[in-house]
Amino acid sequence: MKLFPKLAIIVLSLACLSVQAAELRVLAHSSFSVDKPLLAAFEKQYGAKVSIIKAGDAGEMANKLILTKSNPIADVVFGLDNSLIGKAQQAGVLAPLPAELARGGKVSLPGAVAIDYGYVTLNYDKAWFAKRKLALPRSLDDLTQPAYRDLLVVENPATSSPGLAFLASTIHALGEDKAFALWGKLRDNGVKVSKGWTEAYYTDFSKNGGGRPIVVSYATSPAAEVFYSKEKPAEAPTANLLLPGTVFRQVEGAALVKGGKEPQLAQQFIAFLRSDAVQKDIPTRMWMYPAADNIALDPVFKHSLLPVSHDTPDAATLAAKQRGWISRWTRVVLKSAG
Repeated sequence: MKLFPKLAIIVLSLACLSVQAAELRVLAHSSFSVDKPLLAAFEKQYGAKVSIIKAGDAGEMANKLILTKSNPIADVVFGLDNSLIGKAQQAGVLAPLPAELARGGKVSLPGAVAIDYGYVTLNYDKAWFAKRKLALPRSLDDLTQPAYRDLLVVENPATSSPGLAFLASTIHALGEDKAFALWGKLRDNGVKVSKGWTEAYYTDFSKNGGGRPIVVSYATSPAAEVFYSKEKPAEAPTANLLLPGTVFRQVEGAALVKGGKEPQLAQQFIAFLRSDAVQKDIPTRMWMYPAADNIALDPVFKHSLLPVSHDTPDAATLAAKQRGWISRWTRVVLKSAG
């Protein structure tokens, strides 16, 4: 008789473990972040464990998603943007979204649910330019001039979504031939190419100890600099260079992975990402603007005004042209000196 309660406890424990055994695998880029208490509440609500698989920059993440198509490593993917969603759709790695996941809001993304958006553009180090009394460039062409030699760092569009976005914005503004002529001049003027945003911003950018005072980053980056500063300066140490042909509106979304093991849980996670609580958390966590309407922004965003215009090709053009653009860019910018 004394053994029976112990046996009952063991059986009950095993039953609880089986209920909680569901694991949701979320593939995301390295900048993805959700408030831990919010994530814990999601896990508790659905009796699941959320495993975040970070796969580098969004471009690297998309490539990994495609390379693992035959044996999917995730159930849901976050961070495919309007420069990458077409590539993923063409590769057949995304599952159709049910109608109930369709959402309104400020932006949309074909094949995914839009979660946030932002603007890829040039940032510059204010102190660097002030110390040298060098005027800021006023155009892309200025960046090809001797005064700005070895000052710019960009991300490789083959591995980086900001890099691809920046390339696309130059092409949309100038046309392909003029854009690639410009890129040839930038190469000759010492442009540096980094693998991804993290390396470009935190290693190569002069604000963080590198040698390049102009970097391809985000329009929200100056606000982030103030937010994370211990001194909370009245002005941001960096600012945007919103030159024609340098502003791309990036829309990030979440999508279902074809062949994922937990499709229902994946749908619930996408709905969670569009909940008011997560949408309010996004601006000062991932430094993007929330896709949902009527979400108040932290006052720190006064340091990052929204661009009034942008040069963003439509998703269909990006899907059809980007492979050729990247190939041509690689030949023009990364070709050997010989």
